Parts: sequence; C-alpha cells; structure tokens
Amino acid sequence: IPPPPPPPPPAPECSPGPYIVFFEWDKSDITPDAATILDNAVSAYSACGNAQVMLAGHADRSGAASYNVGLSQRRADAAKAYLASKGIPDGVMTTQAFGESKPRVDTADGVREVQNRRVEISYGPGSGQ
Repeated sequence: IPPPPPPPPPAPECSPGPYIVFFEWDKSDITPDAATILDNAVSAYSACGNAQVMLAGHADRSGAASYNVGLSQRRADAAKAYLASKGIPDGVMTTQAFGESKPRVDTADGVREVQNRRVEISYGPGSGQ
C-alpha cells in the first residue's frame, strides 16, 4: 500500500495585528527596529487577502496637544510610505491621527513615554477603531 500523501502545507494565517512600531521623541523616522516590525506586517498582509489597512498614529503627552496630532499624522504617513514601498497598495491604506488622546501608558501631561509614540497597523474591516 502506498503511503498516504503528505498533508498540504498550512495556509499562512492572516494576523490582523496590531503591529506596533515606536518612534523617537518628536520624530517620525522609521528606525531599524520599526522597519523589522513593518516587514513582518507586510509578510502578514499577503495572507490577509488584500484587506484594508488602518494606520493609527499616536504621540506622547510632551508638547502641545495640537502639535501632537500633526506629529502622530506624520508618523502614520511615514509608516504608510514604508508599507507602500514594500508593495502594499496605497488605495487600501487609511491613516488616522490620534495625537495624545489614546496612550498605551497613561502619563501626566508633558511626560515623554516611548510606548505612546507609536503607529498601530491593523488589517481588515473595522480595524484600528
């Protein structure tokens, strides 16, 4: 009796995220660590079947709240540009800037907190909400 055929390889799973990349204080540059995480997000994206991509930008509570909205938008835009450079279509990506309104770590106003200087990337309908 011939041996049974090997099982098919498992399909890569869609991991909707969030993939979280962090930024230096008052900067929106993609660091080497952030690039590694974004590369993982790109790999997972191919398994998510052209899902919508939500990029949510955040800032810590140092600086003016209005400034931080702009900074968090620049961070989201930087992450979006990186993902686009790796082949994710521009048309499926949406950015949103939360400024200092949704911290991961609750701090007093004026406090620098690396966990809050981030972009969260998630896939699929209703992601990023």
